[in-house]
Amino acid sequence: MVMHMDMGDMAMEVMAMEVMAMDMVKVMAMAMDMATVDTQMKKTLNILKKMKVSTRVPRIIAEIGCNHMGDFDLAKKMITKASDCGAYAVKFQKRCVEEKINDEIYLNPHPNKMHSFGSTYYEHRKFLEFDINQHKELKKFARTKSIEYSCSVWDVTSANEIISLNPKFIKVPSACNNNLKLLEKLILNFSGDIHVSLGMTNKQEENVLIETFKKYNSLKRLVLYSCTSSYPCKFEDVSLLEIIRIKEKYEDHIKDIGFSGHHLGIAVDIASYALGANWIERHFTLDRTFKGTDHIASLEPTGLRKLCRDLHATKLSLKYKDSDILHCEISQRKKLKFI
Repeated sequence: MVMHMDMGDMAMEVMAMEVMAMDMVKVMAMAMDMATVDTQMKKTLNILKKMKVSTRVPRIIAEIGCNHMGDFDLAKKMITKASDCGAYAVKFQKRCVEEKINDEIYLNPHPNKMHSFGSTYYEHRKFLEFDINQHKELKKFARTKSIEYSCSVWDVTSANEIISLNPKFIKVPSACNNNLKLLEKLILNFSGDIHVSLGMTNKQEENVLIETFKKYNSLKRLVLYSCTSSYPCKFEDVSLLEIIRIKEKYEDHIKDIGFSGHHLGIAVDIASYALGANWIERHFTLDRTFKGTDHIASLEPTGLRKLCRDLHATKLSLKYKDSDILHCEISQRKKLKFI
């Protein structure tokens, strides 16, 4: 028997098929979205599983750098303030400016005239430098204030000078972490720990850095810092998950992991510690409106004090409950819980 279908029935059937097709597309799209979400969730869970939450006491470094503005008495005052705020260490900088006297950049004026301490960049940098005897005095003064002294070194000459002071650790800034002569000088002649920032560093340079320490069997003296070299650094450029990357790749081989931040506020630093950075380094100043380009990305005493307080509070908080019901909950349970 032959079935006959009028044009209206055919139109209805075509429309029904189109609706079914659209529904299938929607279902497939939803399935793909769910699969993507599921993949992302699994990746996040895997990262969290790999995270070993630190129980180490956070070490806060107040980087004075050149924020003393060439004033030795101000440098001492900043050491006292940093100690009062609860910082573990203060850190200065050392450069042999004479080695740069013929450098084109050093012969020209400072790019930001209002923050310059000299008519040329050489004179500016020279004005901000303390000699090795002054650094020796700063280290001695820091000891009287129960705070560690350290220094970033920018060249081999400066490294030799600071090595002679024998601080607990010496820092290599991001700008110099591919200076192999500098790295080898520290590895071979300094017995303390060597801290290195990874700002503005590509993976090839990072690998060379690691291999250099490995070559001299010195990885266990290396502290690597996650860092973005921008002043001040936008939050979207801080890239905190670099701490996870460093942990996954190097944690079992190096001494420790740090975070060097140039952002505003202190919330990011708390997150960095929770992610596994045990050394937290922030630029420090007595007044963010002082002359000099680093002050704007620095913490004032109130900010540093709050940072130290909040990091230690976070350290106490990073633990599991000792029991299902803590002792501090018992009275509230009796009063509030429906049984």
